[in-house]
Amino acid sequence: MKKIIWSTISILLACILLGYGAVKLNKPTTQTKRQNLIIYNWGDYLDPKLIKEFENKTGYHVVYETFDSNEAMYTKIKQGGTAYDLTIPSEYMVSKMKKANLVEPIDTKKISNFKYIDSNFLHQSFDPDNKYSIPYFWGTLGIVYNDKFVKKGSITNWNDLWKKQYHNKILLVDSARDIMGMSLASMGYSMNTTNSLRLHLAQTKLDGLGDNIKAIISDEMKMYMTQNEAAIGVTWSGEAHEMMENNSHLYYVVPNPSSNLWIDNFVIPKTAKNKKAAYEFINFMLEPKNAARNAEYVGYATPNWAAKKLLPKKVQNNKGFYPPDSTIKGLQVYRDLGSKVTQEYNDLFLEFKMYAH
Repeated sequence: MKKIIWSTISILLACILLGYGAVKLNKPTTQTKRQNLIIYNWGDYLDPKLIKEFENKTGYHVVYETFDSNEAMYTKIKQGGTAYDLTIPSEYMVSKMKKANLVEPIDTKKISNFKYIDSNFLHQSFDPDNKYSIPYFWGTLGIVYNDKFVKKGSITNWNDLWKKQYHNKILLVDSARDIMGMSLASMGYSMNTTNSLRLHLAQTKLDGLGDNIKAIISDEMKMYMTQNEAAIGVTWSGEAHEMMENNSHLYYVVPNPSSNLWIDNFVIPKTAKNKKAAYEFINFMLEPKNAARNAEYVGYATPNWAAKKLLPKKVQNNKGFYPPDSTIKGLQVYRDLGSKVTQEYNDLFLEFKMYAH
């Protein structure tokens, strides 16, 4: 009987030990947590091969998630469900995240490759001392057109879009801030105006563009423009670059009298658990050869002056994507306008869309 009892006890002890061991094996250790770098970025906005190279070089495991809008990213980080170590907001969203105490200060002394960032993209109004953000990519809002339907060089100004000859030929990107901003810029007003009268005047002017509009769309614009199904599109430089890669008849211009300069940035959220890895990744991506490879993959302009020199000459010399400093200095960076004014932009744009041709 004792043998049976001791056998039973031995079996039970063995089971307990095995179960404990299994729990220990399955439970993430502190070391495992330290080895993860969790990145939250726009879709298809980073060369996957560079992630693999970073992992091989450092030993970190990159967990990569994507979002499709600044607002979606902001909401998820504010909720705090995932401990993101890095994310990539646009300029006005950096400002909003700062106000909401959602981002950590960045010590640029820990980022040796910070020296490669072009001064044109530093000390902007949304983060004057670059205390919270490091430029990642930049671009402009502009006009892409097809020389099969539009004489080359004939579009240089936002007001050109209102010409009767472009009846039913224009595609607009479905973005309240950009299209309202375009109209404001065409009248010489700030694209960051909070003046309600000027906003209504901008909407009224947009209404006059209605007969020239073929459609107000998003991703479909690339298909329409590359397949010669539309003559003109108002979109962002990176989107235009992709279209032009697939259609030699397309050209991109940053119109007068002014336009938007957008800047997407690395920031470290307050949720970060692995700041050391975040710093290492930022520095890795600012290495000129890596920044150049990433720019070629993504198709947007790099703020890294050394990386730009490594790009093909036809890209470096394309003034649509890398305009001269004099043009850049005249562009306007979006600011966080607050929820009330932002809603007014959205409401006026929605009214325009309802009656657009």
